[in-house]
Amino acid sequence: MKMEKAHSTTHHPAPQIQSHNTRWGIVSGFSASLVGIGLARFAYTPLLPAIVDADWFDSSKAAYLGAANLAGYLVGALAGQVMAQKSSTALTLRAMMLLASVAFLACAFPVSYLWFFFWRLLSGISGGALMVLAAPAVLAYVSPSKRGLAGGVIFMGVGVGIAASGTLVPLLLQQGLRQTWLGLGVISLLFTAIAWKGWPKQAAAPAQASQHPRKSKNHTLKALYAEYALNAAGWVPHMIFLVAFVAHGLGKGLEVGAQYWVLFGVGATLGPLLAGVLADRVGFGLALRLSFILEGMCVCIPALGVGTPWLIMSSIVVGAFVTGTVPLVLGRVQELLAHHPVQQSAAWRKATVGFALFQATAAYGFSYLFSFSGGNYGLLFMIGTGAIALAFLIDLVAAKHSDKSAA
Repeated sequence: MKMEKAHSTTHHPAPQIQSHNTRWGIVSGFSASLVGIGLARFAYTPLLPAIVDADWFDSSKAAYLGAANLAGYLVGALAGQVMAQKSSTALTLRAMMLLASVAFLACAFPVSYLWFFFWRLLSGISGGALMVLAAPAVLAYVSPSKRGLAGGVIFMGVGVGIAASGTLVPLLLQQGLRQTWLGLGVISLLFTAIAWKGWPKQAAAPAQASQHPRKSKNHTLKALYAEYALNAAGWVPHMIFLVAFVAHGLGKGLEVGAQYWVLFGVGATLGPLLAGVLADRVGFGLALRLSFILEGMCVCIPALGVGTPWLIMSSIVVGAFVTGTVPLVLGRVQELLAHHPVQQSAAWRKATVGFALFQATAAYGFSYLFSFSGGNYGLLFMIGTGAIALAFLIDLVAAKHSDKSAA
């Protein structure tokens, strides 16, 4: 990491860093995470039972609509950098936040299944592009000693959006389902306006790369991509089906289901900061391995029927790692490529694309299994646990391979 700081000092002179209001940039990054992912993706989870109850779509189609957002996320992760290169990063970020807001407004009118699918897909595209572009654009102007805290604040936006959706959606639903979509659109427009002038006017100059990483580092990096992708699949049952599981599977109703979603959001809000503290103490590699153990145990809890306290813990802990794993993986990428800073951005994009691909595939797969199995929620949570267990095993094997190569 010392080498990275040296590059930052050499290739990012003080006037360039100070020319941008970093605090306002962090607020913009927070707002982008909140709108593009916290609301555009996760507000759909507490809305899913209401959509079914209002006879907008049946439970199977409603689940596929949730997966449409994840498919769009993959497209956005792939296309975000291309869009930024053809225009500018700031213009692309503004456009993507506007697109997410407009998608909310459009979904207030269920013209047809294809209409709804189209706008859920576009909201996912905006989220994927914002994930790839927002944090790197802002963090490039933050001094290296403060990037961990700044990144934690930016990714907290996801958790705040989740918690807000669990709190606001039930309140807005009292006015009607259409009014709920419109209300979320207005909130998104408000945060888009807040973020509008906070983006850097131009991208920071990249640091120069040194030689290519050793093969052992390449193997560990590829393993990290696989682990992050498998985690994405492992979280899908909670991200899409948690509220429906509580409301319909346990028969506790939408209000109780939304309360569990708020707990999920509380965990997601605290996750990035807690993960950062843990990584500072034990290192990003060990912190990530510990996260696999904890989240794997908690993903399977809904399938075990062990009672309310355990389900509460499952909601909080899985929510914490949905957001907390992001800075852990980003930090691990920087750790592995500490002497190759120019490659860090490309590695982060690869990790995000793999994440999006597995998440979208898993979402469609789980939606199909849910329909095929006649609504078997337990099966979904157990498969999610298996995905995270596989990520843990890959991490162990990669660590042993790296140790042997180093020896």
